[in-house]
Amino acid sequence: MRATSLLRVLLGLNQTIVVAFELMAWGLLVHVKPTTRLPRCGGCGRACGRGYDRKSRTWRHLDALGLRVELQFERRRVDCRRCGITAEMVPWAEPDSMYTRMFEEVVAYLAQKTDKTTVASMMSIGWKTVGHIVERVVGRLGPKDLLDDLTQIGIDELSYRKHHEYITIVTDHGTGRVVWAARGKSAETVRQFFRELGAERAARLTLVTIDMSPAYIEAVREMAPRAELVFDRFHVQRLVHDALDEVRREQVRVLAGTPEAKAVKKTRYALQKNPWNLLQPERERLAEVQRRNRPLYRAYLLKETLAGILDGRQVNVARSKLVEWAGWAARSRLEPFKKAAKTIVKHIEGVVAYVATGLSNGPVEGMNGKVRVLTRRAYGFHSASSLIAMLFLCCSGLTLSPPHRTLAVSS
Repeated sequence: MRATSLLRVLLGLNQTIVVAFELMAWGLLVHVKPTTRLPRCGGCGRACGRGYDRKSRTWRHLDALGLRVELQFERRRVDCRRCGITAEMVPWAEPDSMYTRMFEEVVAYLAQKTDKTTVASMMSIGWKTVGHIVERVVGRLGPKDLLDDLTQIGIDELSYRKHHEYITIVTDHGTGRVVWAARGKSAETVRQFFRELGAERAARLTLVTIDMSPAYIEAVREMAPRAELVFDRFHVQRLVHDALDEVRREQVRVLAGTPEAKAVKKTRYALQKNPWNLLQPERERLAEVQRRNRPLYRAYLLKETLAGILDGRQVNVARSKLVEWAGWAARSRLEPFKKAAKTIVKHIEGVVAYVATGLSNGPVEGMNGKVRVLTRRAYGFHSASSLIAMLFLCCSGLTLSPPHRTLAVSS
């Protein structure tokens, strides 16, 4: 086997001829050319004429034997009937990339496993270059249409930078995968998703889980009127948890400097935790609240009662009990709970839908947790597009593996 043929096999170059190679001070320069006789359009892949206006280009390839490897080829321009004048297609790289496909896929594989700084150091490329490569690999190898066969989805927002920089994430409840993401958290952002989904596929949606964001509610009701809205249990219960904490803080202010203040001291976590998770000291603090501070204990009972209602599975019973709970909250003389009760009554059908289906934004919140890990691992993202590309790389079901080749050696 000739040295050039052996080098082609070792470098894993398909549909490529190795013409020659040179040892340079920085590594190995390999002169290559495509196996096709006629050049092909870099846009559509159609065969063109002979081409003209050659220009030498180099592409970074995977290192070999500890040497930096670059491929060199005199790339031509072609006049395509469909795309016009464009650079010819090469089998080892994308049209606008300075790196080979194999190099980019290894970078993307490493980016799935570790932080961008480590990837940049290992591959001797820039930190921002890692993000650009990830975007190209996701566009090339990622699922082409994740919006097919959607019936039950969850929509939530995620803050990725300070000063209220958000992206909206749509998750498929069936697969648990991210299917769509875009910058912003407004009604227009959600409408953008439904426009890409299309009216026909939007009509197939049966359930949409969201929080009580007015913008999300407006957009979903407008773009998918047949879908049932399910309000996330976490956000419903957070309304009363926040109301309970407001009551506790008010009692601390009112009772400051009095003997009754001792009963309220260090009760925040005892009041917020589930009863079965309480430690003995916390049980004692809660009993002290029951004896000495009736408004705060009433707020605690309102919180626990709502949780019990949401644990049920009978829709009509849950609806009637929610109405009763709202009446109790309205008569409680606790302003934070009056406000929470009005919100729950306003959205009662969406809350009851949770009882009927058991669906919540739990998978979406779990996905947000993964995204926050990605954000911390990358030490933050400067743009929404970089974060979204990383999100699809790691959370859309895209599977990458490092290249392995088995050489058949004849005796």
